Amino acid sequence: MLAVESLAFGYPHHTVGRDVSFALDAGEVMCVLGPNGSGKTTLLRTLLGLLPLHGGKILFNGKDFASFPRREIARLAGYIPQAHQPYFAYSVRDMVLMGRSAHLGTFSMPGAHDLEVAARVLESLGISQLADRPVTEISAGERQLALVARALAQEPRLLVMDEPTASLDFGNQVRVLERIAALAAGGISILFSTHDPDHAFLAAQRALLLAEGRVLALGAPREVIRADTLQRLYRVAVQVVPLEGGGHTCLPALK
Repeated sequence: MLAVESLAFGYPHHTVGRDVSFALDAGEVMCVLGPNGSGKTTLLRTLLGLLPLHGGKILFNGKDFASFPRREIARLAGYIPQAHQPYFAYSVRDMVLMGRSAHLGTFSMPGAHDLEVAARVLESLGISQLADRPVTEISAGERQLALVARALAQEPRLLVMDEPTASLDFGNQVRVLERIAALAAGGISILFSTHDPDHAFLAAQRALLLAEGRVLALGAPREVIRADTLQRLYRVAVQVVPLEGGGHTCLPALK
């Protein structure tokens, strides 16, 4: 579905990363791991056309993604940015309904179907009780879930999530990861970044390890998330411990 070829990305007059290539199939989940400043957010924003390419190509179903109108991109791809502090006291329901704007005409109002979609995604994330609350009066974790709900309301084919579990407690992290798995099972392609390697083991088919804007490793999590690659990424000693049932977890090797 998504193909990235020799991508160079960054900001005006400053290239952050180079030579990034990968493909993402329909229904596949890929996790991007890397330390602060490695270029994860810049990469994700470039993939969505929010930042201009510095080189290379991004293809969606074989077509140049840069040639798509912004409205078409909004229908195809949902984006969940890192948690932020909102300025306006929209209700959570209204915030989620904003995700339906790509499906509406210029002066159209959300209809019954749009309200049904919003209610469904709120319920799927367990935050229906927040629907009438102002987003300025809920916790940071609850706002992050509302951002997830807004993106899901777009009904995208590609979902790009920048640290979607940031600010969430353990239970809500699990709910988001479960939701990622359920969406992928329904055919949505998902690319998400995180600072927790365990999340790649739990929810991703492949992991992309990004170091200083370049691909350090790309492959199945159990193949590329190793003690040596994590030490290269984060400059700390890490143990990757196998678990019963075939899973793995990462533990710092404290001195």
